[in-house]
Amino acid sequence: MRYTLSVSLRVILLTTNIFLLVWIFGDSRLIFNQLVLGILLIGQVAELIRFVNRTNMELTRFFTAIRHQDFSATFHQPPLSRSFQSMQHSMNDIMDAYKQVKIEKEAQFHFLNMLVDQLQVGIIALVDNDVVLINSTAERLLEVQGIRNWKLIHQENPSLASEIDQLGGQNRKLIEVTNKQDTKILAVEVTTRTIMDQQNRLITLQDINDEIEQKEIEAWHKLIRILTHEIMNSITPIASLTETMQHMLVTSDGDEKHPEDIAQETIKDLRFALNTIQHRSEGLLHFVETYRKLSRVPTPVPEKTNVREFLVGVGKLMEETLHRENIKLNVAAENPHMVANFDPSQIEQVLINLITNSTHALEGRKDKQIRIRAYNDKDLCIIEVNDNGAGISEKELKEIFVPFYSTKEKGSGIGLSLSKQILSLHHGNLNVTSKPGQGTSFYLRFQSV
Repeated sequence: MRYTLSVSLRVILLTTNIFLLVWIFGDSRLIFNQLVLGILLIGQVAELIRFVNRTNMELTRFFTAIRHQDFSATFHQPPLSRSFQSMQHSMNDIMDAYKQVKIEKEAQFHFLNMLVDQLQVGIIALVDNDVVLINSTAERLLEVQGIRNWKLIHQENPSLASEIDQLGGQNRKLIEVTNKQDTKILAVEVTTRTIMDQQNRLITLQDINDEIEQKEIEAWHKLIRILTHEIMNSITPIASLTETMQHMLVTSDGDEKHPEDIAQETIKDLRFALNTIQHRSEGLLHFVETYRKLSRVPTPVPEKTNVREFLVGVGKLMEETLHRENIKLNVAAENPHMVANFDPSQIEQVLINLITNSTHALEGRKDKQIRIRAYNDKDLCIIEVNDNGAGISEKELKEIFVPFYSTKEKGSGIGLSLSKQILSLHHGNLNVTSKPGQGTSFYLRFQSV
C-alpha cells in the first residue's frame, strides 16, 4: 500500500510539473521559471526511475540468491521509503525459511552418510557418473579413497568397475576379485531408478568370503561324516571276517593248522568269508568311484536352446519308462519361443535324475502324474518338475542335496547333489518344495536370453 502511494505521489507531482511547464512554455517573461521546471522535471523522472529500479534490483537480488541457493544474502539495507520495509521483511523471512530447509536437508544427509557408513555392505549411489554417496565399506572393497566420479573409480580398479558396468541397470552377480593379499567373492547388485528425470544407479557390494567358507566347512563336515559312515560300514565286517578266518586257521594253542587238519566245513566257511570280503571291497570301490565322478563334473558348454523343444525331447526319451510304470507325463511351456542358455546334455541328465526320483516317489500311488513346466520370472527361466507322489519330510528336505545322502534303500545319494552342482556351474540354482503325501516340486533356474 505504501509503495503504491509513493509511486502515485511521484506520478502526480511529475504530471503537475509537466502541465505547468506546458502552460508557461513560450512566454519569454517566464524563461527562468521554465528553466527551473525543466530541471525539476528531469530530477523527478530520475527519482521515479531510481525508486522503481531499487525495487527491481532488490527483487532480482532475491531471486538470484534463491536460484544459486545463496541463503547468506540479507535484505536489511535502509529502505528508500517505509514502503520497502514490509517487502524486505518478507524477503528475509523467505530466505530464513529456505536456509532452515537447507540446514535440515544437510543434517539428514550427514545422518544418512553416518548410518550408511556403519553398514558392512558397500553402497554406491550414482547420478550419471557422479558419485553422490559412497560408504567406507565400498571404498575398501573398490580400493579407492575420496573419489567422487565413476570414471575415476574405473581408472583405479578397472576390472571390478567393468564387471559392475556389464550388469547393466538391473542385475546381480557373484564377482571374484583378486588382489596382492587375497581373493574375495563379492555379491554385487545393481538397481536403477528414475528420480526427477535423472537415472539414479544404486550399487551394493558384499564380501561373502566368510559366509562361503562357513558353508564350505559345514559341507565338508557333512561329507566327512557320510564318508566315514559308509567306509566304516564296509571296513567293519571285513575286519571282523578277517579275524574270524584267522581263528579258523589256528589251533586252540595258537599254532597254525596243517592243511590236512582243516575240515571241509571250515574250508566252506573260509570261502564264504572271502566272498563276503570281496563283495564288500567291490562295494567300497564302487562308492569311491561314485565320489570321484561327483568331484569331476565337466565344465558346461552353454548354447542357446529352445526350452519347449528341449523338454519335449526329454519327454520322448523317458516315454517308454514312464509308460511301463503307468505314469502320465505332461510337458508345457508358457512361451513356445522361450530361449535359455545352458548345456543341453548336462541339463538333460539333471531332468532324467529328477524324473527318475519322481517315479520312485510315485510307487504305490494312484493316478500317477509328472508335470514339467517352463516359464519366465523376470529375467529368469524356470523349469519346474512336479509330481503327486509321497512327498519329502521336512527333515529329509534339509539333507537331500548332501552328497551320498539317499532316501532310497539302494540309492547312491549323488543324483541330486550332482544336479545341484551342474546348476551351480550354469550360474543357476536348483530348489525344492514338498508336502508329505501331496507331492514334490523341483525348480531349475537359469538366466533368460
